[in-house]
Amino acid sequence: MEKDPSFNVLGSALAPCSTDPMTGFFRNGACDTCAADQGSHTVCAVMTAEFLAFSKYVGNDLSTPRTEFGFAGLKAGDSWCLCASRFLQAHEEGCAPHVNLHATHVRALEIVPIDVLRAHAQADDLN
Repeated sequence: MEKDPSFNVLGSALAPCSTDPMTGFFRNGACDTCAADQGSHTVCAVMTAEFLAFSKYVGNDLSTPRTEFGFAGLKAGDSWCLCASRFLQAHEEGCAPHVNLHATHVRALEIVPIDVLRAHAQADDLN
């Protein structure tokens, strides 16, 4: 699988999202993507307890450890490459997490409008 070019929604080089926990479709710490990434794991989000509860409620439990997959479970404050459609759904339900724009892949814009991403951007991303 060949990665798409690594650019963020601000038009610069894609920054890392998280290596602890290790995230991304390629599990390389970045929200890189490719044609095989059907879920578009392109939004670098900072988890909140509210979002984790919402995600579990809608059927994607990100907080429970799954040791068989080497997944320790996420907690508030962890960064994670979310599926763009799940982020948009959380936004529409009023519980979207914060976003690291520097680490959010430009392909997220195919699903989530830039204004929505900016509305949830971390304060230091807006400078």
